[in-house]
Amino acid sequence: MNTSRGLRALLTLVVGLVAWHAPLSQAQTGASALGKSTLVAAIVPNYPPFEYKDPATDKLMGFDVDLGEALAAKLGVKLEWQETNFDQMMSALTTRRVDVILSGMTDLPARRGTVNFLDYITTGPQFYTAKARAGEFPNMDALCGKTVGTSRRTSFPDDIAKWSNEHCVKAGKPAVKVVGTDGSSDARMQLRQNRIDAAVQGGETLPYQNSIEQNAYAPIGQPFLSQYTAIGMAKDNAALNAALTQAFNQLVADGTYQKILAKWGLQQHAVAKAQINAGT
Repeated sequence: MNTSRGLRALLTLVVGLVAWHAPLSQAQTGASALGKSTLVAAIVPNYPPFEYKDPATDKLMGFDVDLGEALAAKLGVKLEWQETNFDQMMSALTTRRVDVILSGMTDLPARRGTVNFLDYITTGPQFYTAKARAGEFPNMDALCGKTVGTSRRTSFPDDIAKWSNEHCVKAGKPAVKVVGTDGSSDARMQLRQNRIDAAVQGGETLPYQNSIEQNAYAPIGQPFLSQYTAIGMAKDNAALNAALTQAFNQLVADGTYQKILAKWGLQQHAVAKAQINAGT
């Protein structure tokens, strides 16, 4: 009798330990939160090191890709990437064609009407120029009156205009001339062709770009805003919001998040835990 009780107690302990170490169960989060066993994520693979395609294999790669796979594993669901364009991601989320946006999107108050943002990395717009022209820009004030290109699909054109008004126009200097481009790669091409004087992209992405282009670019000053990159989640899907938040915090707690950051050279942009709609 005592032996039987002992065996039952040992079995209970083992089951408990296995459950404690296991990923979030589908009963708790994955299948029940989604109503299906697959998480569909919108992605625009043109923003390394967050998301891009390996030119040799055409395989999706990047920090967001690795993070998405790790989150899906914690949730106990499969992950399906749906490639789209930046302008369609918000509507794809709100109409439930996708479950999340995981594609380097900045958490901005103007985007929160129907979308919640799980802030998972710090970011900020960074002025930069071609390395050969670095001497022309000893500081950020040297940008006044110059032509600066950046992706028209982001908040960066408005951010540059606000910076210019504060630091150039109010100081009696000519305003920065903002040129909207078809993404960051187009801005870099125009910079190489001397069609613009400088450009702006997320400060956390510039080191990676320099690593694959032989230090072709020189930053000008420091990022001029502090922002968050975030996972977009539909506001009316409370269960999935909670599940993703819990899963992300588990990745932080078990060190997976830090390993993915280190893989892509993004350690200094880490957050301590999941934050919802913390961007300003």
